Amino acid sequence: MTGGCQCGRVRYTAEIDSDDAYLCHCRMCRCATGGASIAFVNVPVGQVRWEHAPDWYQSSPIARRPFCSSCGTPLGFVFLEGATNIDLTLGSFDDPTRFVPTHHFAVESMLPAWADTSHLPGTRSEDNPNTTDRWIQAVGKLPD
Repeated sequence: MTGGCQCGRVRYTAEIDSDDAYLCHCRMCRCATGGASIAFVNVPVGQVRWEHAPDWYQSSPIARRPFCSSCGTPLGFVFLEGATNIDLTLGSFDDPTRFVPTHHFAVESMLPAWADTSHLPGTRSEDNPNTTDRWIQAVGKLPD
């Protein structure tokens, strides 16, 4: 499967053996991504090929994170020592629809109000003229 950052500078190909994904709720991941949690796909390091190398940030004494310094997209998480696997951000895959969440990690840090949002009303992107009008004016169409 392929993936990469928002601007397209950093790209990867990953051999995926499983549809499993998980949500991490730790404070480090929340700060690194700006989200309430982050969805990851765990992949053996040897099964990821970077077509253009990402930038790396040592986010703690035990780990570092690949990202794109041009657009800021967070791309994953890997331990500094003895890492056999890397977590790739689910949202960085070109087509993440096959993945299914199987568990939560760092549940002690989970933000309870964000654990289940299925009851909230939803709006489709194309139903928001504040956004759609800007896209049409800028590029003539809505983004994919």
